[in-house]
Amino acid sequence: MKTDVEIAQSAKMQPITEIAARIGIEPNELELYGSYKAKISLDIMKRIEDKPQGKLVLVTAISPTPAGEGKTTTTIGLGQALNKIGKKAIVALREPSLGPVFGIKGGATGGGYAQVVPMEDINLHFTGDIHAVTTAHNLLAALMDNHLHQGNELDIDSRQIVWRRVMDLNERVLRNVVLGLGGRINGVPRESGFDISVASEVMAALCLATDLMDLKERFAKIVVAYSQQGQAITAGDLKAAGSMALLMKDAIKPNLVQTLENTPAFIHGGPFANIAHGANSIVATRLGVKLADYMVTEAGFGADLGAEKFFNIVCRYGKLVPDAVVLVASIRALKHHGGVKKDKLGEENLEALAQGMENLKKHLENIQKFGVPAVVALNEFPSDTSKEIDYVFSQCAAMQTAVSISRVWAQGGEGGIDLAEKLVLATEQGSQFKFLYELNQPLKNKIETICREIYGAGSVKYAAEAKRMLQKYEESGFGDLPVCIAKTQYSLSDNAQLLGRPTGFEVNIRQVKLSAGAGFVVALAGDIMTMPGLGKVPAAENIDIKPDGEIVGLF
Repeated sequence: MKTDVEIAQSAKMQPITEIAARIGIEPNELELYGSYKAKISLDIMKRIEDKPQGKLVLVTAISPTPAGEGKTTTTIGLGQALNKIGKKAIVALREPSLGPVFGIKGGATGGGYAQVVPMEDINLHFTGDIHAVTTAHNLLAALMDNHLHQGNELDIDSRQIVWRRVMDLNERVLRNVVLGLGGRINGVPRESGFDISVASEVMAALCLATDLMDLKERFAKIVVAYSQQGQAITAGDLKAAGSMALLMKDAIKPNLVQTLENTPAFIHGGPFANIAHGANSIVATRLGVKLADYMVTEAGFGADLGAEKFFNIVCRYGKLVPDAVVLVASIRALKHHGGVKKDKLGEENLEALAQGMENLKKHLENIQKFGVPAVVALNEFPSDTSKEIDYVFSQCAAMQTAVSISRVWAQGGEGGIDLAEKLVLATEQGSQFKFLYELNQPLKNKIETICREIYGAGSVKYAAEAKRMLQKYEESGFGDLPVCIAKTQYSLSDNAQLLGRPTGFEVNIRQVKLSAGAGFVVALAGDIMTMPGLGKVPAAENIDIKPDGEIVGLF
């Protein structure tokens, strides 16, 4: 079989103007980036605001493993399958970060015959949105350090500056740095560091804003430091919001591309779900539900991260009501959660499968707590046996949940028709969507509700500094914000080694950060980092371009 790159390079793409016309986007609402990419003017929202809404479908997954689950591939394949059965469907995804592309994970455009194209462009810079995020973020940092240098009129305490710099690459040596060395002319010396761009509050604000003016207002609220008297210093205080918004005037517009089968796809925004809220932009999602019968979007990593944040944060700010959830799993991944090593996953092991199945059951139980009907998509691998498949089906039946074998990787939309049909039935059940917590609860209560109800924790322990900051945020009027927990994606707990369905564990909240512009409070659990590092053999070592322009090694 061809590689993903080869499949993508042989795709018969249609001009993006034709893709747009098919879903009702007019030529004057398109801003072309070549023949196969375009941005969509936000003016379209005024024209279509009275149109009825289609169904909103969230694709999520079990806790990720090295064995592979295939969430993005399933999302794309499902969109293709829905169109095959006569439904007008649009797919919405996040933009790939260059950190994972050149690191371990690789690209984020699907796989096999369920991909979005042009694959190389999407994985490499795309339309420049993430670079705009990086620049807007670092502009604010530069203005703040210049303010210190020019007299510090706001009386900023240089020991209480919380705004770091960002870049869109994995770079562990920049996690902690010292700025301003070399004498007075080079600014005020202080400790700081770098995060990856997709962890930036600017990225979160972009994805949660409803338009450019809303984004500018969010920028003004960003807390960058505290004064000597303990008062919050914002981007608005530094008069930075306007210039930051100017840098984002194009980035706020959703990007339109297509799948291998010419299904329209919005790719816009890219916050990670382990260290941020993990969903594409509200702008793209709201546009999709107006233009399509079925708007299929995904949330990052497992349902304990991306889906929980999508429900509790994104749906709140976007006034969205999900109609159904697709939970992606594979037998290989379930056996890994049951304790099987990666090199043994091809062997039948019903005992390990039964143990690993507990992870899937927990995620299903969590989805049910939000009142949204679910369908399990079981990604097929050649090593799956009939006994293993039958076991998964029987367990899902016991939980009154439909399950479908997904073959979209090998067959494209054709391999997802059964999944699409079962999803349509699920959306017709009627969603009883509800939030997990109310915003008027104390911040600690919201954190502990997520830890106990979603993760299965027995207790939550707070570092002294985390306790202090939670109290400070509530006293400063930020207690009504939702919470965004940053933790490992590999486990329901904050310990990456605890696979399957651990219970009774303790979640350690070591740090709490305010993202007032984005509109949530971040609680960092365990050893999670906001600047990843490169592995021993980064993907970048195998990526190249040939004299004729052919790209190799990108996946």
